[in-house]
Amino acid sequence: MSKLTVRANLPFDPAPLARLLRSEDDVALVNPNAKRPFDPLEWQEKWLGDPDDTAFYLHDETGREVGFFALRVGIGPEVRHLTYVFVEEAARGGAGEQLVAMAEEAARSLGALSITLKVELDNPRAHALYLSAGYEELSRRGGVATMRRDLDGAFD
Repeated sequence: MSKLTVRANLPFDPAPLARLLRSEDDVALVNPNAKRPFDPLEWQEKWLGDPDDTAFYLHDETGREVGFFALRVGIGPEVRHLTYVFVEEAARGGAGEQLVAMAEEAARSLGALSITLKVELDNPRAHALYLSAGYEELSRRGGVATMRRDLDGAFD
């Protein structure tokens, strides 16, 4: 797996996300409530429009976008909620660990003390990834696990 880099999606540019989420299945995987096919205006206004939320693109060594995630404000600004996680198939196989580390670093830079997420239980690889990264499972409901991790150094 190649080393990935991350950049904030500021100002909001939906074009790389539209390329990443080219199939209706990919859109449904990332956000089952979003219109299909991908609608850039909907994502800008409805899913990623809150000024306190920040979205990020993952880049491979050539600078091409290969993934995406967003950090939404959770219960207060000290909690960030990891959402809309996607890595294109060709970049998978080790990208998950890098993405989690980059998301945590991005959350710290936004002043977060902890990070939460929801993961589908029918995605055992993702669930195992978060557990191995130190996330605690808080609850299970409707086939989804809610997880949380206090960020290193957040309470020192």
